[in-house]
Amino acid sequence: MRTTYPTDAEAKRDILEAGRRMYQKNFVAANDGNLSAKVSDSCVWATPTGISKGFMTEEILVKLDLDGRVVEGTHKPSSEIKMHLRIYKEVPEVRAVAHAHPPVAAAFAAAGLPLDKALLQEAVVLLGVIPVAGYALPGSEALAESVVPYLRDYNGLLLEHHGAVTWGESVMQALYRLESIEYNATVAMYTKMMGIERPLTNSQIDGLIALRPSWGVTGGGRPIGRD
Repeated sequence: MRTTYPTDAEAKRDILEAGRRMYQKNFVAANDGNLSAKVSDSCVWATPTGISKGFMTEEILVKLDLDGRVVEGTHKPSSEIKMHLRIYKEVPEVRAVAHAHPPVAAAFAAAGLPLDKALLQEAVVLLGVIPVAGYALPGSEALAESVVPYLRDYNGLLLEHHGAVTWGESVMQALYRLESIEYNATVAMYTKMMGIERPLTNSQIDGLIALRPSWGVTGGGRPIGRD
């Protein structure tokens, strides 16, 4: 994972661009969702609360320390910032966090169903298993705590009855992982509708997981396959 930090300008640029894409892709409605980027050992830029991710400007972004104190900006940070900060504290090499409510992924979260079947090659390599973290109130310490057991081994989570969260070495990687979760959830939904769930074989999964290091992927768990 990336060891250097983006500049303030780079982080803010990527947050605004990712927010626009999340809104355009219908990953968020109204003022939902949040993004953040770590720019030093002690500070992150984050989206504000109560503002659509599709219409943000640089001036409304908020810079905080890892204890949640605002060090730059006049807006209140996202109510989910506790979850973001907990991720950065637990895994210091993470450089960005993205949280949204992609519709199909959110349906799996509402049903309490993980995305754990090996249905697509790229998903096995780049995404892996997406577990479901247990229910917690939005913006609560319990929500921040709920993600902790999964951070080292996976690339993203479904939040029960809530949405999805991803992390990575950049804002854009976190966004791409959200996109992959939604795409994989959509394929999983279609296979369920077809009545045919035909995951990759275990030997095929072995070969795909072996590709992860060369593709820059360090985790993800092992999706369920067939003999």
